[in-house]
Amino acid sequence: MSVTVDGDKSGLVPVRVRRILRGPRAESVPALVGTACTFIGLIDIAAGVFPRFRHSRMHALAEVLPGALGPFAAALSLSAGVLLLLLAHGLKRNKRRAWRAAVVLLPAGAVAQFMYRNSVIGVLLSLALLTLLLRHRNQFAALPDPSSRWWALANFVLMGAGSIGLGLVIVSAHPNKVIGNPGLADRLEHVLFGLFGFEGPVGYRGGVDWTVGYSLGALGLLTAVTTVYLAFRPEQPAARLSEDDEARLRELLARHGKRDSLGHFALRRDKGVVFSPSGKAAVCYRVVSGVMLASGDPIGDVEAWPGAIERFMDEAKAHSWTPAVMGCSETGGQVWTRETGLDALELGDEAVVDVADFSLSGRAMRNVRQMVKRIERNGYETRVRRVRDLSDGELERIRRAAADWRGTDTERGFSMALGRIGDPSDGDSVIATAHKEDPDSPYGDLKAVLHFVPWGTDGMSLDLMRRDRSADPGMNELLIVAALQDSPRIGIERVSLNFAMFRSALARGEKLGAGPVLRTWRGLLVFLSRWFQIESLYKFNAKFQPRWEPRFVVFRSTRDLPRIGFAAMQAEGFVTVALPRPLRRRKVRSERPCAHQVQHIRQAAAVVVGDGEARAA
Repeated sequence: MSVTVDGDKSGLVPVRVRRILRGPRAESVPALVGTACTFIGLIDIAAGVFPRFRHSRMHALAEVLPGALGPFAAALSLSAGVLLLLLAHGLKRNKRRAWRAAVVLLPAGAVAQFMYRNSVIGVLLSLALLTLLLRHRNQFAALPDPSSRWWALANFVLMGAGSIGLGLVIVSAHPNKVIGNPGLADRLEHVLFGLFGFEGPVGYRGGVDWTVGYSLGALGLLTAVTTVYLAFRPEQPAARLSEDDEARLRELLARHGKRDSLGHFALRRDKGVVFSPSGKAAVCYRVVSGVMLASGDPIGDVEAWPGAIERFMDEAKAHSWTPAVMGCSETGGQVWTRETGLDALELGDEAVVDVADFSLSGRAMRNVRQMVKRIERNGYETRVRRVRDLSDGELERIRRAAADWRGTDTERGFSMALGRIGDPSDGDSVIATAHKEDPDSPYGDLKAVLHFVPWGTDGMSLDLMRRDRSADPGMNELLIVAALQDSPRIGIERVSLNFAMFRSALARGEKLGAGPVLRTWRGLLVFLSRWFQIESLYKFNAKFQPRWEPRFVVFRSTRDLPRIGFAAMQAEGFVTVALPRPLRRRKVRSERPCAHQVQHIRQAAAVVVGDGEARAA
């Protein structure tokens, strides 16, 4: 018995040795290589910026060779380091283009380090990383992300600013070789001249001016080359909903649209779509900052959802995008987690009002009832109509008013916003308007607008709320009540209102007996409500005594949540890379008549979306 055990113990050693020699698991190589590239890129930059800390025969030979080999190697090391830093993120995401560039840059950086610094450690690190890249080249097969030529402008600004900052370090890294005592302005001028290949006002002794000049010139050339490459490479536009895709989605919504109140928002034309192999289900998405962001439940037959979800995950894997779903229902969350192994977290609750149960009578509705009566006594009247029943002239007036009343420079909304008003294909949508005579208004008697999209054949979901800032407070309450009271006339039995972020935490935290953790969490949400409509939108929805339907975010791992939240904020319009203000205003004016620019301010991810329309009185 002991012999067998001894034999087993002796066999453990070679197994462990083989594991070490085999190296890391293949799936962990991209993250490891990306981190290592960042480290080696910093080493390369340090080797090119800071003076030599020791002298060797190799350095002495380099300094007398024709062509100033030492300064040239410093510039090469600096360039390789900067490029490796730029490529590190792409390598972590398995990008094939990043792998190709890294395979070229690593040997160049190793040669530069050996020639300029005689750094054996730097050479060994570069070669070790190169070996790892070549051995696991099959892991780097991800396709490129959608791109546009705006990236060229962003690259020029960011690379230019980084080059100026790094150039100041280069100019100041040789204090014992500087002639005189140049100030910051002189150093900055020397950097700017050097980036364009000219000699600046700062002088050096001992041939250091060649090293500084080559290094600054390399930074300027790197900025120019990367900008030109991004400007002239073929564009890969983001996915857009084609007419055929939209027609197929409308067919699925006609048969299965009653199941999800967010289904009609899948028809946003700035989304892409993947269909199941049978064509009976689809998932709509948008890619933002490397996150493949779906919203709501899949469209179509529940039995065909797994096929559409599998296509979605395959597309995310092919591009190395991070998959995520915002605002899916409990049923949708169960299917997503079961089919993909992803995790789910409750994001908040959707307020749904059953028309048959709605009434203004009773103590609970007293505040809403009094507000509506007061506004009606002030001379306001309401109209609730289908889009197809409005004239073209009135629709155009509503579009222009909604754009002017938006209240923000950028449109907001993604997961619960359609992005247009009055499109001929959306004739079943419902518009509620408030009117009062105003001879000074450019929009006549129009004072407020609510836009609802279809939810099956017997429901509608709130898409947009806009009002004239000069109108009386309570316009949104007035129009929601009017829409609910007029719903039976147009065949509506249920109405989905706004989405309340962290609604259950706010509700439970204010109850008697709530624990310290829950009270602390609620206090934090109330504090954040000073900037984001978290508590106010929850209280606004609660006025109408709705039933609450939970909504979830689906994600791969907890460490992806910050990235998903940031991507969702970008998709919803809270984080934007905008043009300068004069250009942006000019663009808004030129696009104002276009129905596709009218979007609703809604909520998703880390904040509750709104334009100030739903603040509690």
